[in-house]
Amino acid sequence: MSQGWLLALILLPATALALSGQQTAAYRSIDRGEYRSVIRIGDGDLPVPVAAFRMMATPVSNADFLAFVLANPEWQRGRAPGVFVDGEYLSHWIGPRQLAEGQARQPVTRVSWFAANAYCAAQDARLPSWSEWEYAAAADETRRDARDDPAWRERILGWYSRPSGQALPDVGKAEPNAWGVHDLHGAVWEWVDDFNALYVAEDSRKQGDPDLLKFCGAGAISMNDRENYAVLMRIAMLSSMNAAGTTRNLGFRCARDGAGDESSKETLK
Repeated sequence: MSQGWLLALILLPATALALSGQQTAAYRSIDRGEYRSVIRIGDGDLPVPVAAFRMMATPVSNADFLAFVLANPEWQRGRAPGVFVDGEYLSHWIGPRQLAEGQARQPVTRVSWFAANAYCAAQDARLPSWSEWEYAAAADETRRDARDDPAWRERILGWYSRPSGQALPDVGKAEPNAWGVHDLHGAVWEWVDDFNALYVAEDSRKQGDPDLLKFCGAGAISMNDRENYAVLMRIAMLSSMNAAGTTRNLGFRCARDGAGDESSKETLK
């Protein structure tokens, strides 16, 4: 038997498992607009403009990421350079090219920013910015901005209070929000492209404290909405990460430029 056939037989189970759980990535159009961010830079309180873009309808799954590392073996566990990943990279998989039963449609975690960025680049996409993520994540199932609804905020906080050891839900099981995007809340935390532009200072409890947050080391950021605690928790978590780091509940999705009706503009208060 040739070495090529032998290699094919070795990879067949992993490949079949990846393709059985993988679906073609769907992107949802997010219209351009402005929104009032949870954070405020400096003394300003101006709406944040967001250009039209497209966002993946669901987080990247284990099956999706397995297909990526099969096609790009330099990103397989044990082969990715240590400068780009930590020692826990993809450690929840049975092997570098094999998933455990039931993992295929769960969101991939234990991936670094570098690995997530490489995956999106391979899809002719990119990681969303923080502003894009926050803008899209303000929606519930029927409203593009549900953040003033206490019941909606409590529902999101209920997810954050769940034990982190619970099995992750399959991607896309939750109802989509008003943009048609699933799982922005309730599945995993998500990398954003500019995660390292968010820095949480020692005292993060006082609204309006000029030293609460700092943006790229310059320009004070203070809370606009102390009650939107769930989103502020994401800022704190992302600010604690480094680009090679991984966690058991941090995944990602990709975005692309350009979407929606450019003549349509909505301001989220």
